[in-house]
Amino acid sequence: MTLAWTTVPAPAPIRALTVAVSDAGVCAVGFGADRARPAAVVDRLGEAPVDDPQRTDPVARQLAEYLAGTRTVFTLPLDWRLTSGTQRTVLQTLYDGVGYGETITYGELAARSSAFSAGHTAARGVGSIMASNPIPVIVPCHRVLAAGPGGWALGGFGGGRATKEWLLALEGVLTPALDFGTC
Repeated sequence: MTLAWTTVPAPAPIRALTVAVSDAGVCAVGFGADRARPAAVVDRLGEAPVDDPQRTDPVARQLAEYLAGTRTVFTLPLDWRLTSGTQRTVLQTLYDGVGYGETITYGELAARSSAFSAGHTAARGVGSIMASNPIPVIVPCHRVLAAGPGGWALGGFGGGRATKEWLLALEGVLTPALDFGTC
């Protein structure tokens, strides 16, 4: 098996997404144009890196369409091999059940996935899984929010708070931030 990768330009604050695609499907998405991420995936999966635009171009196109606001559903095969056990169960539940423009709390996702016993530790467990999601954006961990007093709070995000806010604004969950520097 082989691993192809590409970098997809993205608007600020994201700037770029680095994507790794195995023979089976998308296996990793990283924030930024970091060449170390595909190398780590190559090492972990033991696959030879290749240049394969036939495999990477459809992924790059769908990500670009999503980031431009013209795509709401990804129709890409996913390679889940960088996940296992409870992590895979929770991430697949998120991928299958929380669509564009929807959100869920860490605790709700824990309950929906049936991967943890109820309670605070279940929400924390889901938070740890979101932090280790190898396929962010496509497997939409940005849609998972923390339960807060009187509602929800953004919670953490591997791509940074500004990126999470931008993605949620793109999907209509948050009001886009105003850029007063352009007035």
